[in-house]
Amino acid sequence: MSALQLTQTQSDLPYIHGFSATEQARLVRQARFSEAMVYRDVDLSGVKKLLEVGCGVGAQTEILLRRFPEVDITGLDFSQRQLAVARQRLQGSPEHGRATLLHMDAEDLDFPPASFDGAFLCWILEHVHSPERVLAEVRRVLKPGARLYATEAMNATFFLAPYSANLQKYWMAFNDHQLSVGGDPFVGAKLGNILMRLGFRHVETQVKTWHLDSREPHRRQQVLDYWTELLLSAADQLIEAGRVDPELVESMTKELRLLRSDPELVFFYSFMQASAVV
Repeated sequence: MSALQLTQTQSDLPYIHGFSATEQARLVRQARFSEAMVYRDVDLSGVKKLLEVGCGVGAQTEILLRRFPEVDITGLDFSQRQLAVARQRLQGSPEHGRATLLHMDAEDLDFPPASFDGAFLCWILEHVHSPERVLAEVRRVLKPGARLYATEAMNATFFLAPYSANLQKYWMAFNDHQLSVGGDPFVGAKLGNILMRLGFRHVETQVKTWHLDSREPHRRQQVLDYWTELLLSAADQLIEAGRVDPELVESMTKELRLLRSDPELVFFYSFMQASAVV
């Protein structure tokens, strides 16, 4: 859910969550909250020069620098606003000297072939107009033998019980809007096909799942709170686009409050992580 976009002006950026300071802070919390699941199978040993596509506010950059102290990172994003926040954030990090952040269009990377020995993308391809073009460019600038990791949404898997009609209506509007502005909230399931078409080798995909019920009530509440924040972050954009009205947002929010206090609450969501080699 980073802010790389591929249109030409800031006002055209169709990022569904917006660019407010509140949203920028949410992205940092999101990265930290999902860190254990996202990075559990990411192995960057042997990587010295890493390309991070869609670095946004630097939330993943910060984690990458901490987890992989031998890696130098080149992060790129199309949003100057997000990059300014990222640069400010990383200035306070002792590892900031290992990160270079650039304003760049991921469909037309300004690097020569074989410039990097690893690539990392996280919550970004769902927001771009052409995931295949982005991944083709990434492949072009990777060295032979370099590994790519891409972690992406698969929004068709979102499910909560008890069934909440307004929440589901809002979620459908959320995904319909993302599709209408050129994104793809279901791109995670397509990563294997895309990477194979582009000639990557050793393509592997994993389904990573949050499935919480009464066996882990504390963790279940944490995940629901995280997702409540994510859902509401798009409300203003969806209202402005005419996808939902304030009454639906209010009804959906009430349902989320009821779910939070329900001892039988079940939360389920899966996302995808792909890895491949050039």
